[in-house]
Amino acid sequence: MKNIWMIRAGEGGYLSEEFAKGFVAIGWPDLGDLSGQSDLEKIKILYRKAYPKDKSGKIANAAAMIHKFCNVIQKGDTVISYDRNSREYRVGEISSDYFFKQGVVSDSPHVRKVNWKYEVSRDSLNLNTRNSLGGIQTLFSINPEAWAEIERAMQGKKAPSETTESQSGGNDYEQIKKNTVQEAHELIKDKLLELDEYEMQDLVAALLRAMGYRTSVSPRGSDRGRDVFASPDGLGFQEPRIKAEVKHRQNTSITSKDIRSFLGGLRPGDKALYVSTGGFTKDANYEADRSNIPLTLVDLDKLATLVETHYEQFDSNGRVLFPLSRIYWPSE
Repeated sequence: MKNIWMIRAGEGGYLSEEFAKGFVAIGWPDLGDLSGQSDLEKIKILYRKAYPKDKSGKIANAAAMIHKFCNVIQKGDTVISYDRNSREYRVGEISSDYFFKQGVVSDSPHVRKVNWKYEVSRDSLNLNTRNSLGGIQTLFSINPEAWAEIERAMQGKKAPSETTESQSGGNDYEQIKKNTVQEAHELIKDKLLELDEYEMQDLVAALLRAMGYRTSVSPRGSDRGRDVFASPDGLGFQEPRIKAEVKHRQNTSITSKDIRSFLGGLRPGDKALYVSTGGFTKDANYEADRSNIPLTLVDLDKLATLVETHYEQFDSNGRVLFPLSRIYWPSE
């Protein structure tokens, strides 16, 4: 089976009219011409030079898409793009190798020519297919189930009837909603991992402020046995006094020794919070359970859940540090 790709016409589909003239294209103009550059790692190096402010997670994702567009996609591959104005998916065939040229498609100079052949109404596809085509990436491959339905639509055939469950109880909508929520949760975790260690401390402080506390963050470079301090008055005269340790090491789990070291610097009346994006060992959880000082362990998944739960109460500093957008969903 030949490759089938979805390529978005820019954010919000603003390039749809230009794509309709027989092109697909992606941005990142500062990279320059990538003709003959087939090594993914070298593309990452070029990307870092062109966009030095971008973080490692964004660099990896962008470089992978750029590599696919320039090197993995081949002439003859099928490509799909969505026109938000007509609410139709254009389906065509890649008809050229990659080339770099300014002005062909506005601000997206990495280009391929396309022979568009079909237009498929969004309304002719079922919910699961529309959902699978609604990913947030600029470029991704289409799964076989979605492509099979698109082919049926191109031939003028109706899609199989959706289940009676969806007709009676809206279960398809509920499943898609559940999938969307889960995907959003994973994307939030990805974004958390892109923060540096100091930004992570600031995020934990913002979270505690959203929960009603006043906070202070230890100066960079200091080691006072805690990274964030929180209390109702911000001074520690009112309880609870929360002392938080924040470890932002994705592939390193916190051990029982780390927990004991942290607890050793606390005093009666303190409440302890240990945030570790790398998680905790089994012994670390046991050590926390038997501690005389109340201690809560927060791993990456729990941190994402806490951010989701309390984000509406984030102050402006917290929202600037970690911007999220509200998603609206049909109630019926």
